[in-house]
Order: sequence, then C-alpha cells, then structure tokens
Amino acid sequence: MIDPKKIYIDNFTYDLPHEKIAKFPLKQRDKSKLLIYDKKSIKKSIFFKISDFIPDKSLLILNDTKVIQARLIFYKKTGAKIEIFCLEPVSTTNIQINGSSVWKCLIGNSKKWKAEKLVNSFNYKDKKYTLSAKKVEKKTNAYLIEFQWQPEDINFSEVLNISGLVPLPPYLNREPVESDKIQYQTIYAKNNGSVAAPTAGFHFTKNVFQNLKKKNITCKYITLNVGAGTFKPVKSKTIEEHKMHTEKFSFNKNILIKIIQQSESENKIISVGTTTLRTLESIYWLGVKLIVDKDITDFSITQWLPYKKKYDKGISLKNSFYEIIKFMDRHSLNTLSCSTQLLIVPGYKFHIADGIITNFHQPKSTLLLLIASILGDSWKKVYNYALSNNFRFLSYGDSCLFYNTLNKHFN
Repeated sequence: MIDPKKIYIDNFTYDLPHEKIAKFPLKQRDKSKLLIYDKKSIKKSIFFKISDFIPDKSLLILNDTKVIQARLIFYKKTGAKIEIFCLEPVSTTNIQINGSSVWKCLIGNSKKWKAEKLVNSFNYKDKKYTLSAKKVEKKTNAYLIEFQWQPEDINFSEVLNISGLVPLPPYLNREPVESDKIQYQTIYAKNNGSVAAPTAGFHFTKNVFQNLKKKNITCKYITLNVGAGTFKPVKSKTIEEHKMHTEKFSFNKNILIKIIQQSESENKIISVGTTTLRTLESIYWLGVKLIVDKDITDFSITQWLPYKKKYDKGISLKNSFYEIIKFMDRHSLNTLSCSTQLLIVPGYKFHIADGIITNFHQPKSTLLLLIASILGDSWKKVYNYALSNNFRFLSYGDSCLFYNTLNKHFN
C-alpha cells in the first residue's frame, strides 16, 4: 500500500465548470437530486426518497452544530472597509459573555488596519448599540481581536446574530442574502460554533425525518464546530506537506452506548456528512489513545495519529468506546469535548460507519480525499456521472448516498 503521506494531490482533481456550482439552494430542501452508489451501479433519485435506500433499523448520526454569522464589517474614518471573520472564541464561554469578548479572527484588508480601534453601530429592539474591535495579538495565520459593546445587556452570540453576516463559502463568490440566514443552516442546528455548515444535512426536512422514523431508523447527534479550514485547498504536491486544520467536537456517553449496540446488532450506521464521519473516527482514536497511552490529559487527535504503528493495534470499536465510557464514568462526565486534526486519505481503514450521506466536494480538497478513501478510484466514475447528469455541486448542491462501500475495518 502506498505511504499515505506520499499521495499526490494532482490525482484527486477534476474539471468543475463554474455553472455546475450551485449558487443558491433549491426552495425545497428535500427536492435536491440524490445519487446512490453501491459498488455495483449508480442510481438516481431525489432526497425526499432517501429512506427507500436505507435499511430498516439503521442509525443515522448527524452533526447538530449551528453556523454563527461570523463576518463583521467595519469602516475606518478614511472609508476603508475592514472585514473581521470570527473563527472561534478564546474561551468557550466568550460567546455568552456580555459586554466584551476575545476571538481568534481573520482580517480582510488587514494592511489598512493599523492599531486604531474600529467602531460601528447597530440597532436592536429600539436600542442603538455601539460595537468596537481592537487588535490584541497577532498569531501565525490570524489575530486575537477584543470586541466591546454598549449597552452590555446582550451577549456576543446576539451581537453576531444581529450585526454579522452569514459566512458563505468563498467559491459562491457572492454576498449573503436574507434567505441565507435560514438556508445556510440545517433544520436541526442547535449548538453555536461553526463558521461553515455541515452541508450534507441541508437536505433534511421534517417529512424526511418522518419517513425515516417509519422504517425504525434512529437519528442521533454529535457536535463538530466546522472551521474555515474546511475550504482550504491542498496546495502542496503531496499530502505530507499539507497541514490539516483543527476543529473542536463534543459527544455524550449515550451515543457511544448506542453505537456499540448498533454495531453488535449488525444494523447499519450511516454518517450524515464528512464532519460527522471525521468526528466518529476521531472518537475511535481517542479510545485507542486512552488504551495505548493510559491516563491522558491531551484530548486531541493529530493529523497522522492513525497512521503511526504505535496506535495500529487492531483495537475493536467496542473496546475503544468502552475505554472512553470508563474514563467518563471515573470523572463523572456525561459529555466530553475534544479537538481533531484527523486527515483521512485513501488507504485509511474505517471503524464505525457503513455508509455516508454527503454532497459533492471541491477538486484537490481534503474532503475529496475522504470520499476517495470510501470509493477508491470509483470516485471518478461517480463524479463524472454527476457532471454528465446535471447534478448541482458543492455546499448548496445535490446529495449522494454511498451505501455499503466503506472500507470498514472489522475487528
């Protein structure tokens, strides 16, 4: 098998005409096209009928993260426009604090912003609020920015919701419109923290969930806060030189128990989205890390951890998850928060999901590498079919179900 670090990104590209990128979503989420691939043939349907292609008693796992309106626009006295893209709070409580909050941010037109404080205003419930931004510290690829606002009777989550803009993907190449506040969000979004959406979930509606329930298909949720790095193209020649972005995730003990039960019953587990799949695999490696490294304090999964011989022990899903459950019990935890930099490339062995619901991804992206890990070279056949049959691509595009095609590592 090829060394995963030596994979050439040029082998994972395709011609994506601009007109194939969906600029706006369909008015009805579940009317999007659905491509089903099962190693034998490609089928075409609509998402509303997805329950027809998922076995009874399956378990769907979804990412319930909520996209924040992370783009703030300020104007200097000179008229220069400065855009501040809020990536994540320095502290997890910062988003709920009133009056002041410090965030890691990207800055658009940063050369025009020196040391002065930026100020703008907005109205909310018949009150006028003043919001200021001040540089605190420069990081490698970002800045720490302190935001302050008056009056202090709202928190920063509300500030963003009122005055921020939807952080649409750069490839849409347009400004957000009012409808994006609803459409660039899953209907089950719950936990604030993402600056990009788990787009595979866009197609789900109440009717779709009802149809799944009729087949005794259960839905459970984890949370991974999707970062702006998800859009970062691989610019290096080989994957070894690419630095994967880090994202925070959390899960509760009950979902671990449910996954173990589902696996033992041999009923299917379907991941809704690449963010969910990366989270599930990261949880598995967290359990392995607890077993191999014993009592750990570092709850992060690094980019290449799964490819190191130290952790390649053939540990079962059940043993990995039970180790996490025992750790949570010892520390009286119902929820565990971690971070992952996990990079899934062809040759990776999956441990949990039997299938994935996903959208179509950009050429030369880590997301496409993940799909190639599932489909092998057949990803080209699938994508060529989609391009030839007028499927809509990327975030607001159509959907796929890759069922029973994962290279799942049973042990």
